[in-house]
Amino acid sequence: QVQLVESGGGLVQAGGSLRLSCEASGNILRIANMAWYRQAPGKQRDLVAVITSGGSTNYQDSVKGRFTISRDNAKNTVYLQMNSLKPEDTADYYCNADVWRDLFRRLEVWGQGTLVTVSS
Repeated sequence: QVQLVESGGGLVQAGGSLRLSCEASGNILRIANMAWYRQAPGKQRDLVAVITSGGSTNYQDSVKGRFTISRDNAKNTVYLQMNSLKPEDTADYYCNADVWRDLFRRLEVWGQGTLVTVSS
């Protein structure tokens, strides 16, 4: 089994910052892409940011310049630094990882989600 455990969500005022963490554990050979998604009430789940195993990143346009995704491959952990938060960033944030359990078994794993609430 492979698990992703997120932490770092909470309530923050507009303009503030939060840092989300997501650690993968279990039977893991290596992790390819790691990403953060978010889902606001009544809306679909959208990709926020993604990072490859080599460190290349890509962001949703609405968070560019405010959010930074990073990872520590030795710890199987991905981070999302969120600055200049806006009320429209309020959502459940989900970690996602493309995990190789061995040379033949590859699976997509999701975390349980962590709530970020930005007050105006």
